[in-house]
Amino acid sequence: MKYTNFPVLIPSLLVSSIFLAYSCEHDQGDGITNVPVNPSQGNEVTTGSACSPDTTYFVQQVLPVFQSSCAMSGCHDAATHKEGIVLDSYSRIIATGGINVSNPTKSKIYRAMANGGEESMPPFPATPMNSSQLAIISKWIGQGAKNNSCIESGCDTSNVKYSTHIKPLIQNACQGCHNAANAGGGIDLSAYSGVKAIADNGKFFGSVSHLSGYSAMPKNGNKLTDCQINMVKIWINKGALQN
Repeated sequence: MKYTNFPVLIPSLLVSSIFLAYSCEHDQGDGITNVPVNPSQGNEVTTGSACSPDTTYFVQQVLPVFQSSCAMSGCHDAATHKEGIVLDSYSRIIATGGINVSNPTKSKIYRAMANGGEESMPPFPATPMNSSQLAIISKWIGQGAKNNSCIESGCDTSNVKYSTHIKPLIQNACQGCHNAANAGGGIDLSAYSGVKAIADNGKFFGSVSHLSGYSAMPKNGNKLTDCQINMVKIWINKGALQN
């Protein structure tokens, strides 16, 4: 089976202090919470066999989005917990996120991400969630909001491209803290030029590979899979093209 490209990404390098000034107040929704699991069991990950394109996986697809764009200082990390919401782990997302599996778009966290107004999450002027990210969250909730993971059964690196492999990775896990409004560590990855710069100077591969002398990424999450790291390497070695 070929490797299925998931929109997984690298949580950010550093969160700049500008985020402390942002508002993190969201629509409280209709108050319906339909939690399918006991939050105290949240650390028990259900690992299937091979990754399926028909299933959304919390570990590979959902958690990186929350860690990059929501669970940051000044908003929804364990220390700040704005409005009592903490989005840095499965058990806390289930316990505080107002999950509604019978109507995913009515979930408190989904409504906050999708409303697009002044109370959107992540807060303005941070980059808002895109349609692909919203689809991932909605599908995961609709499938039962499970603490699930999967195992890669193959790795197709025959046609690695920026548009289909690298850009989605950057969007989902990096841009939450590395955008024009909030360039953590002085790095803006909202455009190809910024990604190209860290690809050329070695920071991209060095960080995701956890090489000595580089800040290991994801900073507060799981290391990228060997397949994903290999894709980054192949793309860089071919010139880091905007293809």
